[in-house]
Amino acid sequence: MADEPQWLEGATGSGKTAWLLDQLAAASVTHSDLGPPLELGQSFLMFAANGDNRLRLAARLADVAPEVAVVTTTPNGFIQDEVTLFWPLLVNSLGLLPQFPLRLRPENEQELTTGLWQEKLLDGTMTVEGWRDAQTVRRTLDFLQMGAAAGIPAEDLPVLLPEGIPSGYAPETVWRAIGEAVVGWRDWCLARSLLTYGVMTELYWRHLLPHPLYQEKLLARYGGVFVDDLDEYPGITAQWLQVFIDRARPVALTWNRYGKGRLGMGANPDSLEQQLKPQCQVIERPDPAADSLGYRWGDQVVQWVMDPMTLPAPLACFQTLQTVSRGELLRQTAERVVEVVRTGQAAPHEVAIIGPGLDAIARYTLAEILTNRGLPVASLNDQRPVIHSPLVRALLTLLSFVYPGLGRLADAETVAEMLLVLSQIPQAPEVGPWFESVQIDPVRAELLVDHCFEPSLEQPELLPVERFDRWDRLGYKATEAYNRLRQWIEQQRQQRQRRLTLGVVSVLDRAIQTFYWGGSHLPPDQLSALRELMETAQQYWAIEDRLHQIPPTLGTTPAHLLKPAIERFILLLRQGTVTADPYPVESADPSQRVITIATVYQYRLQRLRHRWHFWIDAGSPRWLGGTEDLLFGYPIFLSTYAGRPWRTDDLEELHRDRPERILRDLLGRVTERVVLCHSDLAVSGQEQIGPLLTLVNANLEE
Repeated sequence: MADEPQWLEGATGSGKTAWLLDQLAAASVTHSDLGPPLELGQSFLMFAANGDNRLRLAARLADVAPEVAVVTTTPNGFIQDEVTLFWPLLVNSLGLLPQFPLRLRPENEQELTTGLWQEKLLDGTMTVEGWRDAQTVRRTLDFLQMGAAAGIPAEDLPVLLPEGIPSGYAPETVWRAIGEAVVGWRDWCLARSLLTYGVMTELYWRHLLPHPLYQEKLLARYGGVFVDDLDEYPGITAQWLQVFIDRARPVALTWNRYGKGRLGMGANPDSLEQQLKPQCQVIERPDPAADSLGYRWGDQVVQWVMDPMTLPAPLACFQTLQTVSRGELLRQTAERVVEVVRTGQAAPHEVAIIGPGLDAIARYTLAEILTNRGLPVASLNDQRPVIHSPLVRALLTLLSFVYPGLGRLADAETVAEMLLVLSQIPQAPEVGPWFESVQIDPVRAELLVDHCFEPSLEQPELLPVERFDRWDRLGYKATEAYNRLRQWIEQQRQQRQRRLTLGVVSVLDRAIQTFYWGGSHLPPDQLSALRELMETAQQYWAIEDRLHQIPPTLGTTPAHLLKPAIERFILLLRQGTVTADPYPVESADPSQRVITIATVYQYRLQRLRHRWHFWIDAGSPRWLGGTEDLLFGYPIFLSTYAGRPWRTDDLEELHRDRPERILRDLLGRVTERVVLCHSDLAVSGQEQIGPLLTLVNANLEE
């Protein structure tokens, strides 16, 4: 590997990752006048754009260079690990409390800031017309994250926001107040050693990376750095890469000229290109994979789509599936996928269903039909609120019987569901439904609630079954299940009063062991929901303990924290802010034999490839666009920011080449067939007129 940093710029599928691995292998055996590339205890540092890509990269490393010491990570993971590892250094330099830092999950962050800013949200100080309070809080936190990722101090936000956001959204005083709230939130977190992604990112580039001792330790630990898909990284990545470049350490970077999928979502590709590319030896690979549709037809398809004056010709590799309504389109698409697999045209793992925005109904419809036909499905990043799981809802209702003061959270409907769910007997998932039989069916559950449930704001009760005059109608199994539940609740109350129970997490774990057999017989979606529930509970009470350890002199305590922690925890989950992946056991990796369902953004970010693509809603205006999903205010955090409020033409210029990038990237990830799935009418009933419509019409079957 040359002493000069290496920069490989190529099309999708041009072999960039394989080249990067070759560079690492070469660096591991190359000797120079300075000695061997790796000293004792050193390793190479290799970055992937996200966690899933990191896992695949690590698997390839094991095959290509198993003997080389390599640490694989992501930008967020690297920052989090470094800030945690060198926390004592930050404590000394910033004068923080000497205690171990705790990371806040997004739901904790949202809850705490809502409480801290409650007064400002109510009196209009932070009010933006048309935004709900939850939106205001989330977007304010996004400002901290985007600013930190771009290397902008939080103290600059009270000036930057009113300067750069168009006046039509809110007065300058509102944006100034929002900027000041961000600074206050960061300081509040640091005083309690609580870390969010935004806080950690600012700590890293602003305080840790410039520290001479840290740079010395960084270079002592890592002998070189290798970065895949640099076009998806935050702007501050250039700062730690520069440390390695300045010391002439091996540095290799790959750049997808049709990538930039995270532009407007925290990435700053133009800034990275301007800072790093001039220092590197640039290698170009302009052609996509030779077996991809993009290699043979990319230029023509892009011209047909981008130039409305051209008349596209039908291609054998394109087909159109057209219906009137979207509901019918989803059904016919799923049936067509079944036909393709059943006739041997493609295996399940060779098929991907992609759309510009797959709502829950579309995902559910497609997955349900395919699963019922015996075809396995992996729905990328299909995270659903854990409260959607009846198992989770039953456990939360159960808590209201164990702990006092939660009676308002247990009504007749939730208690009936609890009786039904907690009386199920599980069996092996391959047999069918996860329960073998229901000891308390819906009818018996309603009867028990009507006659034996005693509501109370302080402590609701499940009364003895004999309170029901005709309790003999319940039957033996239902009576036994009900009595067992009552006995368990009484045991937990007694243990809590004797202080024998460690806390809510312990009670939830006991309930899972008792009523769900430890989760060993649960299907993947339910097991995932329970795991997420337990992780959330553990994190929630760790934060709760930290907040009660901090002296009140260190600042304001959110008003809502005056409510009991258990009540706040249950309400947080019921708001749907905590999610879990309903298909955690299935992998999005093409090597797994599953059909992939994904949005365009998810598919591109996961770097997947398939033989067959089904492009859902091909006539939608969102195809090749999708900019409405970007983070609010992102233009002022990019290197192209002009120091004034953004205008429509600024946004158009930012995304001028976005349609071509998306089209070439997707065509570079499919090798045999694209089925354009189009419905004349959208969900709203409006006619669909999108950029791919000419392609759709050109490939209609006669």
